Amino acid sequence: MTKPRLWITRRLSDATLARAMRDYDTVVNHADTPGSADDLIAASADFDAIIPCHSEHFSAEVAAQLDPRLKIIANHSVGVDHCDLPSLKARGIAVTNTPDVLSDATAELAMLLMLGAARHAVAGDRIVRTGAWDFWSPSFMVGKQVTGARLGIIGMGRVGRAFAAKARGFDMDIHYYNRSPLPDAQAQGATYHDTVESLLSLADFLSLHCPATPDTMDLMNAERFALLPPGAVIVNSARGALVDEDALLDALASGQVAAAGLDCFKVEPGGNPAFAAHENIFMLPHIGSATTRARDAMGFRALDNLDAFFAGETPKDLL
Repeated sequence: MTKPRLWITRRLSDATLARAMRDYDTVVNHADTPGSADDLIAASADFDAIIPCHSEHFSAEVAAQLDPRLKIIANHSVGVDHCDLPSLKARGIAVTNTPDVLSDATAELAMLLMLGAARHAVAGDRIVRTGAWDFWSPSFMVGKQVTGARLGIIGMGRVGRAFAAKARGFDMDIHYYNRSPLPDAQAQGATYHDTVESLLSLADFLSLHCPATPDTMDLMNAERFALLPPGAVIVNSARGALVDEDALLDALASGQVAAAGLDCFKVEPGGNPAFAAHENIFMLPHIGSATTRARDAMGFRALDNLDAFFAGETPKDLL
């Protein structure tokens, strides 16, 4: 029986590629460069399935030009804001993602961002690394203590809940905003807020864990930064689109926000050059799920979805 033909757009984990090569007629983009719109359109005529990452954008314009041969897009990501789902559905193309398997890895990174921002990680590393550490005093590099502080979480999906579980280890007082309150077994004592504004007023630390949608674009803007307690710390390990970056810079300059920990930006790759001058911004290059375990699990989840689809079953993560 002929194996379905599969294009993998980026260099995935070795374990993922080995399984894909075994089970499918697989072509891998070993150059590991993002697939352009032209690449995606051309590939649709040659492949039955594509495993893309969030670096490949299936816009409405791209979807309209895809060849009928392409039957499924099995994303190697949880977020699918790079896919125009209605347009792909209209073309009869199945779309899946990889939930669950990267929640802990991303939550770990959010914790790193929170601690790094709160405790002057950027400036501290620079001072020691450059040999400039030649003094000490009780007022030297005093940061913001996490233990026992009030934590606001916007978006209590899988990653938000995983982050909350880790924050409980610091005895944080957890508050959250979500589209609806969680069952008690999932909330684990966290306090629900039915508006973002209510949550912000007490968030000494704020962590964003919601998807990028038209409704959440620039979720954190000048008006909402002003609602935070003075000296708050903000963490974003979700999507760059959630934060008005100019408003964040203004809030940092005024001291309304003491520090920020960011793993995602409006422009990726690259980030915001204006952030580089601010040592109270702790930045990482969108590596929330970048652990060996999570990458293997993401790749296997994408392949599980393909296996189900080509076996005539409904993929577990069909969107």
